[in-house]
Amino acid sequence: MGMSEKPGLLDNRLWAGKAFDGAWQTTLSGERNVTEPATGEVLGTVGIASAADMQAAIGRAAKAQGAWAAQGPRERAAVFHRAASIFEQHFDELALAIARETGAILPKGQHEVREAITLCHLAAALPMQAQGQVLPSTPGRLSIARRVPHGVVGVISPFNFPLILGLRSVAPALALGNAVVLKPDTRTPVSGGFIMARVFEEAGLPAGLLQVVPGDAEAGEALVVDERVPMIAFTGSPTVGRRIGALAGQHLKKVSLELGGANNLIILEDADPDAAASAAAFGAWFHQGQICMASNRILVHESIADAILQRLVGKATHLPVGDGASGQVALGPMIDAKQLERFDRVIHDSIQQGAKLEAGGTFHGLCYQPTVLSGVKPGIRSFDEEPFGPVANLVTFRTDDEAVQLANTSQGGLAAAVISPSVGRAMAIGQRLRAGMVHINDQTVNDECTNPFGGPGVGGNGGSVGGPADIDEYTQWQWITVKDTVPQFPF
Repeated sequence: MGMSEKPGLLDNRLWAGKAFDGAWQTTLSGERNVTEPATGEVLGTVGIASAADMQAAIGRAAKAQGAWAAQGPRERAAVFHRAASIFEQHFDELALAIARETGAILPKGQHEVREAITLCHLAAALPMQAQGQVLPSTPGRLSIARRVPHGVVGVISPFNFPLILGLRSVAPALALGNAVVLKPDTRTPVSGGFIMARVFEEAGLPAGLLQVVPGDAEAGEALVVDERVPMIAFTGSPTVGRRIGALAGQHLKKVSLELGGANNLIILEDADPDAAASAAAFGAWFHQGQICMASNRILVHESIADAILQRLVGKATHLPVGDGASGQVALGPMIDAKQLERFDRVIHDSIQQGAKLEAGGTFHGLCYQPTVLSGVKPGIRSFDEEPFGPVANLVTFRTDDEAVQLANTSQGGLAAAVISPSVGRAMAIGQRLRAGMVHINDQTVNDECTNPFGGPGVGGNGGSVGGPADIDEYTQWQWITVKDTVPQFPF
């Protein structure tokens, strides 16, 4: 991308028009420019795969997988230790590239690289863990349950945190003996694909095991339906997730879905208004609200609602918005015009349905002002849908039971949070919330890589990735029994 004066890891000439097949030799059927959301500058050109291109990549991955699964655990682990070191060596270059391509502030790009380093270290530990159990059985028979790789894992990653949300599947899947075909979002193919390709290439991952193939729905569907790919890991919208889940079900595949849904931040009347408003602002507006864990609904006890509203309006009015990579702003641009237009419709439909615009609601270019809506309730679009943009939706309640009822008015969600110095009361509320992750005295945007990450319903159909969930996700059980001699049978 030419984003660093010193010799860097990223050179657009490697991947212009090509897939990563281990050696950058495969030319794809189409090409597309990658544009920086903040400036409109063309950052580079990438190839766009057809269905046939995707099928060829799957074939290359399947051919490479067997020898990799047969590698010793220490050899597999060493690749990920080297990858972590490469991420560290190129930290500044990669962080800036991510910030520019995703329209983020630089600290967000830095966060993605830091988490990538952690994900590589965690992946390096997976081959060194016990891979199964010795089961109770009849005398004279050894009974073993072991974890074995699926084979080829298809990964489809999104635009918002493309490095983290791709690598969190790519790294453990590879470490556990699978090959991976990765289809990054075409808006962020470098952050969500070619950064990983370059790092693992330099780290010595055997050629063919990681295929990076940008493409649209045609390529994605080819990946999901191919019989050589027994598992699909998808992160994205509930609409696309339902389609992938249906296709995977028809083809009897394992599917890991991480989608979104409604995330609720509940503020009780004894909360400190300054701390609570700060948490709510971060949860609602960080990375322009384009986060699956964003604090979509801010449920505030009616006695403290005005104090929270005033503070949020003050923050919305003064937070600078612009080119995130400049280091001068708090919010960057939305990823593209389509995303901005959809979010703007959500805001203005919600106002027509009875919500009150307290701040924001306007944009310049792709930069949308942090927005505050009050009077939000069920039946209003910004309550009922995941906005995926920078809006703080204020919903008031009178009792703890009403707060729980409002929060659970959804098809499920990834994350929830409760703010109150009465920790026992907050925990009692949290335990009643339909969410995969619950945080007491925090906001909803949290992930430490060592935790199971997922949620019920549209949060991701009840599955999780990360931490203790990874071995379950990226391997399957195989039962083996051993006897000294063949027994006598009555037939």
